Amino acid sequence: MKELPTKPYLIRAIHEWCTDSDLTPYLSVQIDTQTRIPMEYANNGEITLNISHSAAHHLKLNNDVIQFSARFNGVSREISVPMRAIKGIFAKETAQGMIFPLETEIDAVQVETATAENPNKPHSPSPSSSGKQRFQIIK
Repeated sequence: MKELPTKPYLIRAIHEWCTDSDLTPYLSVQIDTQTRIPMEYANNGEITLNISHSAAHHLKLNNDVIQFSARFNGVSREISVPMRAIKGIFAKETAQGMIFPLETEIDAVQVETATAENPNKPHSPSPSSSGKQRFQIIK
């Protein structure tokens, strides 16, 4: 059975928590070639988007992409953000939420580690050297 990534489920859960708590969910995005956003609102290759129900119309929080339409300076725009480009989701009012490592950063670190350990051996990621998974507390 294929293992499903946890990131889209955590994003949906925090979005629901923000909505239930009358907080405004914001999405932090690292723009890549597949990200469709109004580029004039980007800052240093990043953008923060309000994904509350009042701001993000026809919001779809899928496992591989988040899509919605939103108004920017009164003009409706279609937004599409691949899951790999999402840096985090948080409540505007409290800054509580979750930050995710970018998938390209994870891949680069795994390849660097494998190359440093044995440059001739193909890389196969493992959770840790002891065989146990490591969990990291995210504030």
